[in-house]
Amino acid sequence: MFEGRLLQGSLLKKVLEAIKDLVTDTNFDCSETGIALQAMDSSHVALVSLLLKDTGFDHFRCDRNLALGINLQNMSKMLKCAGNDDIITLKAEDEGDTITFMFESPNQDKISDFEMKLMDIDSEHLGIPDTDYQAIVTMPSAEFQRIVRDLSSIGDTAVIGVTKEGISFSTGGDIGKANIVCRQNTNVDKEEDQTTVEIHEPVSLTFALRYLNSFTKATALSPQVTLSLSKELPIVVEYKIEKMGFLRFYLAPKIEEGDDEEEA
Repeated sequence: MFEGRLLQGSLLKKVLEAIKDLVTDTNFDCSETGIALQAMDSSHVALVSLLLKDTGFDHFRCDRNLALGINLQNMSKMLKCAGNDDIITLKAEDEGDTITFMFESPNQDKISDFEMKLMDIDSEHLGIPDTDYQAIVTMPSAEFQRIVRDLSSIGDTAVIGVTKEGISFSTGGDIGKANIVCRQNTNVDKEEDQTTVEIHEPVSLTFALRYLNSFTKATALSPQVTLSLSKELPIVVEYKIEKMGFLRFYLAPKIEEGDDEEEA
């Protein structure tokens, strides 16, 4: 038996909105320590990794490890039936072929039950090695979203460079070029408005903007985003989920202008 109760049901809705356009079908791996998800996008260029720890749930029970095969578009439709303030409970039997979503309004005067069929999905768990990155930048997530959106209106790829001065984003297209630099900035009132740069050596890599744009759908999950870069390695775009875990996106760099993206 698996059961997880989230007082902040809107969190689950935000997670689904962030990943459903990248990943179609995936397993939610449930264990006594929480829920994990790892999946490649259909073109095998980007990898999504999600962790929701049991400690972030109001109530969490998982008697044995379960892989719940879910179509994310269908799950998103189910979650759209929940109000933003609703408490959401997920339930699944050990040998069952459905998952139940229960939505409770905050004052408990309305309770809805939705049952969704599970899928049988073969998925290999990809080992993501621990890496010491050459540069790690933490910046406001809304700022990153705005920069990626602005660059996307001009070009298809962005060069992201990090030096001790800060992080730069540049692109070029038929209509011209753009270059945006965010300097390290820790003299702000709110910690979430800071931009911090931790650098071992300068790095500059090129990425497809349409994927970065897709990742920024997770902006609602966290006021800050962390970008980890190393030469010839996928960039890690991480949104920490308060008291719960994280949502991470991995994207392989483009090797040369005009080449297809390397597989992540």
